[in-house]
Amino acid sequence: MTQSVAWPHVKRSLVAILRGIKPDESEAIVDVLIEAGFELIEVPLNSPEPFVSIERLASRFGKDCLIGAGTVVNAADCVRVAEAGGRLMVSPNVDVEVLATAQAYDMVTMPGVFTPTEAFLALHCGASALKYFPASVLGPSGIAAQLAVLPKGVVVGAVGGVSDKTLASYVAVGVCAFGLGSSLYKPGMSASDVRETARASVEAYDEAIRAGNS
Repeated sequence: MTQSVAWPHVKRSLVAILRGIKPDESEAIVDVLIEAGFELIEVPLNSPEPFVSIERLASRFGKDCLIGAGTVVNAADCVRVAEAGGRLMVSPNVDVEVLATAQAYDMVTMPGVFTPTEAFLALHCGASALKYFPASVLGPSGIAAQLAVLPKGVVVGAVGGVSDKTLASYVAVGVCAFGLGSSLYKPGMSASDVRETARASVEAYDEAIRAGNS
């Protein structure tokens, strides 16, 4: 089994998925996300000029949070993310070459899985965390069934159709990380808009964690 880069020690394992964000608006959006309590920022590579955004964000915010890319589906793009200063690699699938490349650049990795076979392959390849995607299809019960056979201590995330309204149901079964997309940010939203959705997401996460620990 490949030695993984550890999932970072953050107050909240909430990944902000900024699909569709443009470079010129990225800094203002991320500024309010950090203000609200986010420490993990993902710019999907099917966004406009994603490497420009990643470079700007990593340069400005890299000391305060983990900046990286989503929808990384080939090794060449993984290298470009790393060279732009990205330290987080999120993908929709498990690709051995992509994971190996990310490992070579000491990147935190969160590949997408849906089945136990994919989950164990990702862990074998050194994934920092598992991204159950699309989580809304599996639901909390589907993920819980797989958690029963996964190694203890694995960081399990839910992404896809997850929002501040549904966080608690996933936390209740043992999910500890989340990727928030359209419920947090949609193209065209202002920094002020995102401030509101970010606060709602952080409050829902904190409440879900408190309830899970009580």
